[in-house]
Amino acid sequence: MHEPAFWYRPSSWTSRLLMPLAALYGAIAGRRLQRKGFDAGIPVLCVGNYHLGGAGKTPTVLALVRLLRDLGETPVVLSRGYGGRLRGPVMVDPTRHVALDVGDEPLMLAPTVPVVVARERIDGLALARSQRASVIVMDDGFQNPTIAKDASLIVIDASRGLGNACVFPAGPLRAPLPPQVERTDALIVVGEGSAAQPVAAAVAARGRPVISAHLKADEASLALLRGKRVLAFAGIGDPERFFRMLCACGIEVARQRPFADHHPFSKSEIEGLIAEANRDALTLVTTEKDLARMRTRDGLPHRLREIAPFAVTLEIDDATELRKLVSNWLFKAREKKFRARD
Repeated sequence: MHEPAFWYRPSSWTSRLLMPLAALYGAIAGRRLQRKGFDAGIPVLCVGNYHLGGAGKTPTVLALVRLLRDLGETPVVLSRGYGGRLRGPVMVDPTRHVALDVGDEPLMLAPTVPVVVARERIDGLALARSQRASVIVMDDGFQNPTIAKDASLIVIDASRGLGNACVFPAGPLRAPLPPQVERTDALIVVGEGSAAQPVAAAVAARGRPVISAHLKADEASLALLRGKRVLAFAGIGDPERFFRMLCACGIEVARQRPFADHHPFSKSEIEGLIAEANRDALTLVTTEKDLARMRTRDGLPHRLREIAPFAVTLEIDDATELRKLVSNWLFKAREKKFRARD
């Protein structure tokens, strides 16, 4: 879905009209957050966000996986597989599955780390543990109470923040903010800007760390695009951030085409984009996540191989702080589970 523009306006009649529905939705979501989850038996670290839409969650999952491996851990990612048809539990196989099977984000993660998809996340625990996981990384699911989290790492975009800070459907929040902040163990603020400062202050007031990070473009991606005029398109939570990043990297964005998050590109849409780019001597560029949705069981169709993927990684400004934080979470989680067994 496209995010409504009024979600990111400070005052809107539409938002006010939706407040009764938001109050009902928020009450239900708030009560769900109070439930006690099932103990997975091994540490569970959740990467989530407070709101609907993009914030840099997938790059954060990959950064956390790299950090865990540096610590000698064997992480396995557990995902709901949003957008996929398979209920699971199933191990994602990039050579066999497509985005319509398991969702675009799990398919994007799977070449790097084992990924279990289960529509009901609790059903995926046994399969994740069978992969000799020493720690489970939950990709999203912060608001889902079924599995107990040993720590929740929340991601927020510095320039977008929480929009009007209202609960869905009046705004983008998935649940009222105070109980979400209460359950936050650390906040990662991605990029530049001041929109996230109020929530960062609320998290810091509870004695929880607020960590700055930024997205860095892959050098190979930049090399492909230097000196070229591009037609950029994206169907992610915040396409505008993608377009801004291209410009910030010195790439001339002649045209941009935003689509809804997880947009399933049709053959006619892709052919239209290719024809437009060829007509005006532009290079097509999109995100890795969008390209993952276009792959078939035989790989990327030939006609799509001229689309340049723009790969990014999340870089933590103070990686040592996050490393210490994660080590402490793991130690406390294992100590707690050991005591529970006794």
